[in-house]
Amino acid sequence: MTLLLTGLLAGLLDAIAAVLLFLARRNKDPRMLFRYIASAVFGKGAFVKGTSMVYKGIIFHFLIAMSWVAIYFFLHAHIPWLDSHPLLAAIGYGILVWIIMNLVVVPNSRATPRPFSLSFALINVIILILAIGLPAAYLAG
Repeated sequence: MTLLLTGLLAGLLDAIAAVLLFLARRNKDPRMLFRYIASAVFGKGAFVKGTSMVYKGIIFHFLIAMSWVAIYFFLHAHIPWLDSHPLLAAIGYGILVWIIMNLVVVPNSRATPRPFSLSFALINVIILILAIGLPAAYLAG
């Protein structure tokens, strides 16, 4: 049950942060963010099909967040260092999640690549540390 609740918390925190960042960058329709997530599977069609693509993007978002939390819980059970250094583990895990998502998962999906921006990357790493790393690190024990 802790795994499920932590995954839901991580997904919610990450979604809220992503929507706030999306709006802060002067994007007007946060549904486009979830369409982009859906486009990883459905390609450009995610932007022209109905509202169901927004819901699919939300579902994918939560499944991805929950998967990262599940991986952390698995690692936590096998690496004692994670239990004794949760803050460092959260920071490292947030960075690892960003690297894998941006250098492996997204490039191998059907989503259109986004141009790299160091400042945007750093903001996203911080979001992943706070939204995925910290909940996983402090609730895995």
